[in-house]
Amino acid sequence: MSEELDLDAQLRIAVGRLNRRIRAEKASDDISDGQFSVLAQLFREGPHTVGQLAEAERVTPPSMNRRVNSLEAGGYVTREGSPDDGRKVVVRVTPEGSAFVTETRRRREQWLGKRTSELTDAQRETLLAASAIMREMADG
Repeated sequence: MSEELDLDAQLRIAVGRLNRRIRAEKASDDISDGQFSVLAQLFREGPHTVGQLAEAERVTPPSMNRRVNSLEAGGYVTREGSPDDGRKVVVRVTPEGSAFVTETRRRREQWLGKRTSELTDAQRETLLAASAIMREMADG
């Protein structure tokens, strides 16, 4: 059991540190990690209502509304009437928002690519297998 706890602790620490380091690679520091997460979701999945975004991000609608307001003020998203229901408002990523997501992803992949290129073939194979396991754990 203690070996399992050690694995859990080591994995939590390693994933947390790597995640923080990757998140530091952004196109600009003007957008928080929470705002970027919303922007990336809109980029990836298309328009959503504030309620849908709040549910997906597991925050309250008022908290999400503040995030969307900030993104809208920065020109990264717009609010529009829903084509399906005129009473609803959907949030849509702008070309500036799309460019921000694309550049941030490029920077993150470049940073990570530099680090993985310094690994041995065996280490890269191990990380490839571990990433599949980690994705399975996250989706479970």
